[in-house]
Amino acid sequence: MSEENDYIRFDWAMKHMLRDKANFDILEGFVSVLIGEKVEIIELLESESNQESDTDKFNRVDVKARNSKGHIIIVEVQLTRQLHYLKRILYGTCKAIIEHINIGEKYDQVKKVYSISILYCDFGRGDDYVYHGETRFKGIHTGNDLLVTTKEDGVIVTHLPKEVFPEYYLIRVNEYDKIPVSPLDEWLTYLKTGKVMEDTRTPGLQEVKRKLRYLSMTTKERRAYDAHMDNIMVQNDVLDTAREEGWEEGLAAGFAEGREKGIQEGREKGIQEGREKGIQEGREEGRKEAVYDIALNLMAAGMPDDAIKGITGLSDEDLVLLRKSGTPT
Repeated sequence: MSEENDYIRFDWAMKHMLRDKANFDILEGFVSVLIGEKVEIIELLESESNQESDTDKFNRVDVKARNSKGHIIIVEVQLTRQLHYLKRILYGTCKAIIEHINIGEKYDQVKKVYSISILYCDFGRGDDYVYHGETRFKGIHTGNDLLVTTKEDGVIVTHLPKEVFPEYYLIRVNEYDKIPVSPLDEWLTYLKTGKVMEDTRTPGLQEVKRKLRYLSMTTKERRAYDAHMDNIMVQNDVLDTAREEGWEEGLAAGFAEGREKGIQEGREKGIQEGREKGIQEGREEGRKEAVYDIALNLMAAGMPDDAIKGITGLSDEDLVLLRKSGTPT
């Protein structure tokens, strides 16, 4: 990167920069534009990706926060396709609800949850790049929405179920391909290309311009960031090879769950090519770490050593060292 208009990619910023209270305004701007109402982040809450690990460098990164209304907001970046992704985000919202209500509290303490998924991978079929899901109870004969009455502070209040149940946003970054004409489009442009319009007035993106410039990073930070981007490219190369050879489902299952079907298909149709590709990339300067990280992901998924060696080109000795130290010498 060398242009003045290059900014740090959002998933990296989420993991390393947006957890700083001084940078909450970037996340606030993004969520406000997406859900169409002003959002103020009060605090970050413990989330899975706060526990950084070698085996979670690629797959996803998430931020969980509480806003000024007491709602829980989960913003997640997913980098690789997962077979049961919808079930996983459902589990995540249910877990957030349970974690933030204490034993003995009344049900009126249940928190509204917004689950926002930024997908840099193929996910389903559709002609839009942003999808919104919410719970509605409609009369099967009239089609009218059910209104539910509750008592709040001694006053009877009417609510729609969608005001209580979780809401889901799926942002298919790779499907966005247009000239930005709205604040949300401007955010999609940044998420996909790392570019921000010079005259932007979009909430959050003005702060991105001030705080997330690539050229403002230290040399050490740039090296780490460039390695992260290179790792993503390597993993995408592996997935592209899998797709071309017809065993993408098997490889995706291996990353996500290590299913036997995927392993067998990978062995039958792609092991030799995967081994040769892994060996070649492993020898290239600056790309060794990416191959090791891929192997760590496969280990964590429970894939057998033979399949891991076939996909990455690593040796038995490499795998032993990976398990011991996480970084072969």
